[in-house]
Amino acid sequence: MDDRRLMGGFDGGAELVGGKVRRTAGPWTDSVHLLLSHLAADGFEGAPRPLGRDDQGRDVLTYLPGETVGSARPWPAWTHTDEALVQVADWLRRYHQAVADFVPPTDAVSREGQAWTPGLIVAHNDAAPYNAVWDAGRLVGFVDWDMAGPLTKEADLAWMAFSWVPLHAREVVSAEGFTAFSARCTRLETLLARYGWEGTTQDVLSLVAGRITDQLQAVRATANAGDATYERMLEFGRDRDLEMALKELGDI
Repeated sequence: MDDRRLMGGFDGGAELVGGKVRRTAGPWTDSVHLLLSHLAADGFEGAPRPLGRDDQGRDVLTYLPGETVGSARPWPAWTHTDEALVQVADWLRRYHQAVADFVPPTDAVSREGQAWTPGLIVAHNDAAPYNAVWDAGRLVGFVDWDMAGPLTKEADLAWMAFSWVPLHAREVVSAEGFTAFSARCTRLETLLARYGWEGTTQDVLSLVAGRITDQLQAVRATANAGDATYERMLEFGRDRDLEMALKELGDI
């Protein structure tokens, strides 16, 4: 396996060295490793395994082989298929089952500062198309667990709906290659049915609005706290995109 740079994201990507992924560690890295170790012990296969740190202090993880959307626009057509919706819904249901009994230590650190309390799970928090790995049409799993943090299962499902239906602003998703806006309600129903959601689609849309609002606050607060990755998000107008998505959500 060739050593190479793994592109994508506002963190500048990661490196594949000796068949292992190496990326810059942060204060949250040890807490993420505890989560990933729990998933490994549970037999969950849709996430990388933690391998500690290298002699440069970098985060070391197993490599999930496959294809990602990387930095290309538009995204590959398969990103927006019904089959992709079904597979990510299956992944999220299995993940929620695997993480249900994970209780982070009291000194656990999350990048966006969320605190865990009983009734929450530790969610991936960004299980979006740009973090998904595919191999011959099969979802291998999700990478980039740096944003993992406490959340309700319902809010986690809402963010997946936002990312995959997709429910983001039209300007944003059009650049990513999605134009089937009249199909979004049906796509949302497909995702929710596969996950096993027992509420209504309107319930989820309300949760999506809440997630967008919370994410706007988190992006700005984390950037203001000096996180360079989040500062770059603001430079690229990610807060503006989220504000636009919130305004358009009533038109779904």
